[in-house]
Amino acid sequence: MKAKLYLSKVIYTKQHDNIIKTSYTTTTTSFSSSTTSTTSTITTNNSSHYQPLQPLAINNTDSMEKNLQILRSSFANRGTAFTREERDKLGLRGLLPPREETIEDQAERCLVQFHSFGSNLEKYVFLNCLRDRNETLFYYLLTNNLELMMPIVYTPTVGEACQKFGNEFRFAQGMYFATQDRGEIRRMLDNWPNKDVDIIVVSDGSRILGLGDLGTNGMGIPVGKLQLYVAGAGFNPAKTLPVIIDAGTNTKKYLDDKFYLGEKHARIKDEEYYALMDEFLSAVYNKWPKVLVQFEDISNDHCFALLENYRNKYFCFNDDIQGTGSVILSGFINCIRAVQKPITEHRLVFLGAGSAGIGVADCIMTLFQEAGMSEEDARKCFWFVDSKGLITTTRGDELTRYKKAYARGDVAADKQLKSLADVVRSVKPTAIIGLSGIGGSFTQEVVEEMARLNEKPIVMALSNPTSNAECTAEQAYTWSQGRCIFASGSPFAPVQYNGKTLIPGQGNNMYIFPALGLGSVVVNARHITDGMVIAAAKSLASQVDDSEVIQGKIYPGLHRIRELSVTIAVAVAEKAYEEGMAQLPRPDNLEQAVRDFIYHPHYDQKKLD
Repeated sequence: MKAKLYLSKVIYTKQHDNIIKTSYTTTTTSFSSSTTSTTSTITTNNSSHYQPLQPLAINNTDSMEKNLQILRSSFANRGTAFTREERDKLGLRGLLPPREETIEDQAERCLVQFHSFGSNLEKYVFLNCLRDRNETLFYYLLTNNLELMMPIVYTPTVGEACQKFGNEFRFAQGMYFATQDRGEIRRMLDNWPNKDVDIIVVSDGSRILGLGDLGTNGMGIPVGKLQLYVAGAGFNPAKTLPVIIDAGTNTKKYLDDKFYLGEKHARIKDEEYYALMDEFLSAVYNKWPKVLVQFEDISNDHCFALLENYRNKYFCFNDDIQGTGSVILSGFINCIRAVQKPITEHRLVFLGAGSAGIGVADCIMTLFQEAGMSEEDARKCFWFVDSKGLITTTRGDELTRYKKAYARGDVAADKQLKSLADVVRSVKPTAIIGLSGIGGSFTQEVVEEMARLNEKPIVMALSNPTSNAECTAEQAYTWSQGRCIFASGSPFAPVQYNGKTLIPGQGNNMYIFPALGLGSVVVNARHITDGMVIAAAKSLASQVDDSEVIQGKIYPGLHRIRELSVTIAVAVAEKAYEEGMAQLPRPDNLEQAVRDFIYHPHYDQKKLD
């Protein structure tokens, strides 16, 4: 008996919830290629005033497919914002509800939908699904509600989204390059549908926020980061590319997870890893010579080497090292203004000596050097604490190269300090800066000691996500009697203390990386230099006035992010010209050149022409 394949197209017509007629076509195809076709009409729940339904004829398959492509294209779709004329032109009449809406109308509905979800993860999924069906509307909504939605599209919610990436997977975003793709990456890049790319954010998933090795699940980070590039600095979303380098994972939970979408093997060894990254970068710059690559959430054993190997070869930077360093430098500049104590009188204790901690220290050290101190003397103002205690040259363990730069050589082998509290009591610092990823590590004992030592202690609990913060804003203010200058990595709500409303600062990298990228891309910089990173920090710091600083406010409001980004980008571009890094002729009006680059989410008639 020959097998047969049955294909049916059924068309239902409803009025007042009563099915009037059903027309259907059935085609029976046997594997011997003989074909028969029949058409039938079934009448159900008929009423005398209904006219017989005629079979629907579909004569233009190409046109129908084109219409559906428009409605399913995140770039082209406008949904109910298509005008009557556009619907006629594009063959969309009848495929959408009749009412014509503005993008403002659509955004208002989406905001109501956003608030209807009970959990942040549900809101995250909703926003990403919105982006998948209407990119312009998504960015309009995000740009106009950034302070509300940033904790959803990025930290802290993105951390949970990454942990559940395989379970919540709905559609692919960005590109993935795995060990099985070696030798094929350049060819694979041609599969990316957009011709031009201005910026790539790439991660290997090895150190996602403070959550550890998430492997391919880390794709949420490049995706979210690029959404902030668009919302914060106006990069064109069509020219952004999120990338995951799948080098395996050492997290057994994911290797055993049936829904994990990455390669299921342990992380590859260094030689193989660097060869994979080198092939990726060579391929990228072969295809897009002017593209900016940002390294993101790469573990300490690789991130420093990657930056060192490629920063003077390609147009790239590491946000965890340079971006974090820049934004905390900016905040620290304003902490100095608030405390009103010269930089040379400050002593800093760091909890955590990874990429972020070292990057922050390197940036802040420039302030000491600008004040006339030598590099050697400036390093003496820094103390680093890791899981084994104060980092010293006499501790007896093998230190990585980046830790050695800040290891104390003035501590006897028999007087090693093991705890943060011991270090604070011994050093008497003016500031404690947490980048440890260990929630609650700034204890009441530590903060109270800081308050005893300083009239205005500087407390920066910078680890992400919120659960990993070294202390909360409420704890810091309460334990310091409301006197501390506080900043965190993730957002905290204002705190009421003794009748005052204390507003925590957030050392959010978003203040820096979008503008750093914007300024450097606009002038087609050869490289991202330390000078450009420092220029970004100083520009950000200058946008908080003295009256705000005295009240303990060290960062401007994020609601101003696009204007902040323009100002910072101009400072970065100026530095690029000063250092000979800009490859484009200097425009007559640099600020206008920056503004002309910026993408504004609205429905552009030219996209339909």
